[in-house]
Amino acid sequence: MINKKTEQSLTQDAKPEDQVPPDTVDTANLWQLDESTLASQYRTDPQAGLSATEAATRLQHDGRNELETKRTSRFIQFIKQFNNSIIYILAAAAVMTFVMQRYSDSIVIGLVIIANAIIGYVQERQAGNALERIREMLISKNFVIRDGQKLEIDARDLVVGDLVNLEAGDAVPADMRLISADNLNVQESVLTGETSPVEKQEEPMDATTLALADRKNMVYASTAVTSGSGLGIVTATAENTEIGHIQQSVSEVKQTATPLMKNLNSLGLGLSIAIIVAAVLLFILGAVMDTYSLPTLLIAVITMVVGSMPEGLPASTSVVLAMGTRQMTKKHVIVKSLPAVETLGAVDIVNTDKTGTLTKNEMTVTKVVTPQQAFDVTGVGYDHNGGVNFDGALKLAGKTVDWHSDPDMEWLVKIAGQTTDAELHFENNRWELTGEPTDGALTTLYRKMTGHDPEVAEVDSLPFDSAFRFSARLADLDGQRLLMVKGSPATVLRLTDQANTTSYWDQAMDDLTADGLRVVALAYQVVDASVEEIDPSAIQGLHLAGLVGIIDPPREEAAQAIQQLRQAGVDVKMITGDHPDTAMAIANKLNLASHVNAITGPEIDAMDDEQLKAEIDNYNVFARATPNNKLRIVRAQQANDHVVSMTGDGVNDAPALKQADIGVAMGIKGTEVAKESADMVLADDDFADIVAAVREGRHVFDNIRKTIRFLLPTSFAEGLVVIISILMGHELPLYPTQLLWINMVSALTIPFAFIFEPPEAGIMLRGPRNVKAGLLNKLDTFEIIYVSLLISGLGIFAYDYLTAIGLPNVIGSTMSLNIIIFGKIFYLFNLRNDHPVISKYFFQNKMAFYIIGILILLQLGIIYLPFMQSVFHTTSINFWYGWGIPIICGIIVLVVTEIGKFLRFRFSKETVLN
Repeated sequence: MINKKTEQSLTQDAKPEDQVPPDTVDTANLWQLDESTLASQYRTDPQAGLSATEAATRLQHDGRNELETKRTSRFIQFIKQFNNSIIYILAAAAVMTFVMQRYSDSIVIGLVIIANAIIGYVQERQAGNALERIREMLISKNFVIRDGQKLEIDARDLVVGDLVNLEAGDAVPADMRLISADNLNVQESVLTGETSPVEKQEEPMDATTLALADRKNMVYASTAVTSGSGLGIVTATAENTEIGHIQQSVSEVKQTATPLMKNLNSLGLGLSIAIIVAAVLLFILGAVMDTYSLPTLLIAVITMVVGSMPEGLPASTSVVLAMGTRQMTKKHVIVKSLPAVETLGAVDIVNTDKTGTLTKNEMTVTKVVTPQQAFDVTGVGYDHNGGVNFDGALKLAGKTVDWHSDPDMEWLVKIAGQTTDAELHFENNRWELTGEPTDGALTTLYRKMTGHDPEVAEVDSLPFDSAFRFSARLADLDGQRLLMVKGSPATVLRLTDQANTTSYWDQAMDDLTADGLRVVALAYQVVDASVEEIDPSAIQGLHLAGLVGIIDPPREEAAQAIQQLRQAGVDVKMITGDHPDTAMAIANKLNLASHVNAITGPEIDAMDDEQLKAEIDNYNVFARATPNNKLRIVRAQQANDHVVSMTGDGVNDAPALKQADIGVAMGIKGTEVAKESADMVLADDDFADIVAAVREGRHVFDNIRKTIRFLLPTSFAEGLVVIISILMGHELPLYPTQLLWINMVSALTIPFAFIFEPPEAGIMLRGPRNVKAGLLNKLDTFEIIYVSLLISGLGIFAYDYLTAIGLPNVIGSTMSLNIIIFGKIFYLFNLRNDHPVISKYFFQNKMAFYIIGILILLQLGIIYLPFMQSVFHTTSINFWYGWGIPIICGIIVLVVTEIGKFLRFRFSKETVLN
């Protein structure tokens, strides 16, 4: 009977200051406290709960049981897109041209700036907010006892000290210390990574330190009750819960720029400084030489800056990344931020969760041991396809053993079907389980052996109880009344008639547990037909049909994917909340590494950051890992200059997913928190998709690098036309508007041809790129110099030749315009791939020819349309001067760069051999 008087004494008789919620409660080692101590500390009644008045006071003092998040305004997000050195210089050029009333120039530059900002803003808005998703997880309704009455209230209105009732199917709304647990099992995988539900208890635990997964008398917000019932005192709400601590960890993780963006920012800053320095020196030199009037000289210098600045680089890079994003979507990988596409191509460590990522998160019987024989059970997960082989003896593909030849195996299959309460339903192209994972494994075993679902002929049932560690079922089967038992092997064995064979079963259990299997014993007994109820104290003389070894099996595709990643120079490391033996067994089955070394979360906790940094690379399995452990592991790896990917599906993975250079979440079984914290999501939960993502990441980087190698020399060539003309005291061959035209049409057409280039052969056989080496090497720098000099020199030489023979300047200028364009077109063919231009790969990228066709049509317009001629100072020109000479110049550029490609390949090959 509920003691209301006790509650009244705790609330009405207290002094006003005692009504204030207990801020100073020591929440450490709550698992050690008994019920009376808990009630005293939290000033609550373990029977009547809090009074409504006291609950209201605490709610006002502590706030609601929900997690607050901060959102960045859309305006701030948009403004951040302009934080780029190239954009700063272009903006300055736009302002200066506007002040000088060169409005067309200013408008063109401004449009380029705005286009880049819009692309970046749209992509950033597509990324979700992980903290908001965590907040939503606490919104539910639960039964709470207040004033001795059982009420259903919004979980957001719970306060510390509340007495909450839990039943199967409930979401745990806050962190609680249990004071009653009746066969209570809680699924905590989102926090701990444990596959199986955890059996809970109400009794205090003596240990002074316990990992979160081992606190059997505590339950935590965001977990779920799978069976039984319980009563608990709320010990923490909102940000003070374990999930609140994870939120804090997520909010404290500062996302850094990806390796690609760091490289691009560094390149952009270096180019900007170099171009500005060159512009200042050129203006000073031009003023001293007095070749042009100061306004004309200023416009020439601005033209040089705009011409030399690769303003197409941000847009081209975004388009290449966007194309990579679309390609990944076709491969069931959803990319949330553009730079993330390339990042996986640079990673050298892939950290992955075990449960649901490397494994199916579908408990499966893989071994059966009967008194006569051991069997291997084939088939993975809940799929009913499979059979049995003699353990290690018969390995004929597609052939199964006649398991009916072993009477105990027949009994074991019957018991598995009769003692399970799990049901399997095929939904959304996959098997869904209703019930306990262990029962799901037994149901699947029965379906594999018999070809149909079990039909339970129940007379009476005894649920699993931690007091006797087994469950039982009384059923009528094959004309007999049978008592069937499943449970802990040690317990069941004591109830059997096989005491003389304990050494056999002890060895069997050792063999199964050594493989990381969870072992369940199945036994039976024929009883009198008059028996109607199960009396656990009277169970004796059972016949042990056998043991089953259960494990969450590795995904079939995961082992192959791991081998491909290892060949690509990427180390795969497992981080899990599971037991180290189980983790090691799965790691060995997957051939995770040539030598598997494991370390546990408590061992990591014993190290400081410097010690962890020194030791981290020696391990490839991290077991019993907490969310904080995962975060520290990723940071330690990054401190050793690794580019790190983190793959996971639970709330406990969220901080590490956000900290990693690229976080990858599971799309089907992953929590919303994990998905929103990650940079990309595997839509079909297929770990093998990571291999495709790494390949596409390397492909994207190759195309971005080709884009940069194209844009820089061709942009510098435009600037050099101005610089050389000023230094030589010649009239500028190209008008400012013509240079802007070249920048606009070539930067927005030709670089996009690279995004359709297929991956180079052997892209997955080379190691990850060195992100510290930058985007360009010495050979690239040399190529940029000679190509820019070659194209600009051809343009100036042709202009000087035509004007020297008496042709008008406008004809020379128009021809020089086309020479620059055709120099770019032919240079494109050199850069497309590593093969000679005349080869079977010439027509491999058909889009390149369409893009070149569009560019030539635009050139026809600027040369022959009257209104374009007036704006861009061009004129109609005959085929020889307008097209013949530019094509010859383009061929010269192609021949020279092809020779350079050949020498480059020979040099690189000799370097590798030496």
